Amino acid sequence: MSSALGPKPGVAVRYPDSDGKPMADNTRQFRWIVILKEGLEFAFRDRPDVFVAGDLLWYAEEGSPKVRMAPDAMVVFGRPKGDRGSYMQWVEEGIAPQVVFEVHSPGNRRGKLQEKFRFYEEHGVEEYYYYNPDNGRLTGWLRSGDKLEPIANLDGFTSPWLGVRFEPGRGPEQLKVIDRNGRRFQSPLEVAERLEAEQKRADSEQRRADSEQRRADSEHTRAEAERRRAERLAARLRELGEDVD
Repeated sequence: MSSALGPKPGVAVRYPDSDGKPMADNTRQFRWIVILKEGLEFAFRDRPDVFVAGDLLWYAEEGSPKVRMAPDAMVVFGRPKGDRGSYMQWVEEGIAPQVVFEVHSPGNRRGKLQEKFRFYEEHGVEEYYYYNPDNGRLTGWLRSGDKLEPIANLDGFTSPWLGVRFEPGRGPEQLKVIDRNGRRFQSPLEVAERLEAEQKRADSEQRRADSEQRRADSEHTRAEAERRRAERLAARLRELGEDVD
């Protein structure tokens, strides 16, 4: 006899790629989801065995499509990069995401937060971080045995799995996440502005170098012209029988 919660015999189990819920409830939450997801993507860009995703449905048990969660950002070590419609754990060699992030939104009521925490604790997450950009509070948990235990102080804390350092700061949106190379996670806008500024500096330096080269070329041209005039004068004087030495 099949379980009341399991699939009926002969009925194909569907694992939808969407739960019909929005990725974010407001612009601030969305901004921080993107910062975290893209920052993690960049931090592990050279690791083909690290999969990073944002707002992707994670199905933890085969045959149980309701046993799922969509972390705002998740990192899976030991799985290849690549596009996926969802993360079906049994297809991914049974490997659960080791690290998950959630960003606070008004829809994250206490009951929902407790549900997420229980899911992550039960299904093997090693590190769980929850950030509220509205008040700047960062909380986190590390696995100890079969439990997720709170991290006492996250100011300067380095993630064991990720190798990134957290600096929560004070006040809304002051969190700094620093990667192994000392780079701060940035929004796409900040990255674009930095690249634009670097391009402007490079262009200015190139214009200055070109100007200096033109000046040097001009001076060389004048010097060459003076040399040729001197040679012509010397040749003319020799023709007139003058000793130019």
